[in-house]
Amino acid sequence: MRICHLSWEFPPVVYGGLGRHVHAVATQQARDGHDVTVISHVGLTVDDATAEEVDEVVGGVRVIRVARDAPFVPFDAETLMGWVSGLESAMTRRSLHLDRTWKPDVVHAHDWLTARAAATATEEIGVPWVHTIHATEAGRHQGWLPNGLSRTIHSVEQWSVDHADRILVCSRHMKWEVERLFGMSDVAVIPNGIDSPPPLVDTTAAASIVMQQGRPLIVHTGRLEWEKGAHTVIEAMPFIRRAFPDAHLVVAGRGSQQEALKELAHDKDIASRVNFTGWLPDAQLRALVRDADVAVVPSIYEPFGIVALEAAVLGTPVVTSRTGGLAEFLDNDRHGWSFDAGNARELADAVISCVNDAQESRARADRAQSHVLAEHGWASITERIVDEYRATQANVNTRGSGARKAVGAWVDDVEINGNLLFDVQ
Repeated sequence: MRICHLSWEFPPVVYGGLGRHVHAVATQQARDGHDVTVISHVGLTVDDATAEEVDEVVGGVRVIRVARDAPFVPFDAETLMGWVSGLESAMTRRSLHLDRTWKPDVVHAHDWLTARAAATATEEIGVPWVHTIHATEAGRHQGWLPNGLSRTIHSVEQWSVDHADRILVCSRHMKWEVERLFGMSDVAVIPNGIDSPPPLVDTTAAASIVMQQGRPLIVHTGRLEWEKGAHTVIEAMPFIRRAFPDAHLVVAGRGSQQEALKELAHDKDIASRVNFTGWLPDAQLRALVRDADVAVVPSIYEPFGIVALEAAVLGTPVVTSRTGGLAEFLDNDRHGWSFDAGNARELADAVISCVNDAQESRARADRAQSHVLAEHGWASITERIVDEYRATQANVNTRGSGARKAVGAWVDDVEINGNLLFDVQ
């Protein structure tokens, strides 16, 4: 099958889990014998827009990194829609150019930033558009659309749902969220996956971090953004240290909240007990998580929670918030210890229970590891995605090539401008 992915993230340009997801899916599809092309872009900065296009084969996947069209503006809130329009313009032109020599059987677009490029390309080429919603704007803001930018993004998400031939999401929670927000019921749930961890080779830096810190060692990994909840684990540290005076927290990752989190640690008088490492290479990150006593995933909003799977597959006990896809991973605490999102005291109690009850902690970690290896391998997940492609092809051929679904339900303007769109709890 000839498959074209449109994604605003793809390694080495990775902002969150979306880029890693697309890379894993595309690479596995190529391993399975499919002819796969990914169209992404060369970088996030204004200067990157003037770079030359890159067209290369990586892991059996043809990767085309386009240079964005005008306007050449920064990737920030004030100019985001202009930045996205330049990206979509370049992606659209490159997608249509592919058809001269290589016509995909399906275009698989990821999140709202590629929606208009996917719509134009698939209508012109005459192939199905499968669209994965990895997160929603309302979900990221706990059910609200707080400003004009959020309302604009929400409208593009609604439009993509109304016009794509098939919608995929990564968890039952996201199915509920998308159906509730956008007035539809036909959403396919295909979870994220994870590779079996390769042997750890270069772990010197991670070992140095572990050796220098006290115990228990608590690790939080991922983007340092408000919705990922790192502030909650920092707020929990004073409670944890009452039980374990030598407890130490390592925060590995980067993001817009990094300085605010450092200030919070200082305000809580635990700055000496928190180590901010910034970004770490994969091997060092895995070594750090493997050697930790507890991996904490304190997300406020989490469509899936791949970092929990990454810790579980390494055999590290996991403490996570009961939110979104994380609640599904927990399976009523069979696979870890849980707390209400944003509740620092409950997080502390969960960590303390995890550390104090080593036998139960080990049992839950073993169950979590077995579950991840059995249910979240990329080979089986990618097979399910390709099955969705084929079913969508059949549906499109039945109703006529290029036909689109009728526009579905819309959220009332009053609700968009002021009220809660849905209750995330």
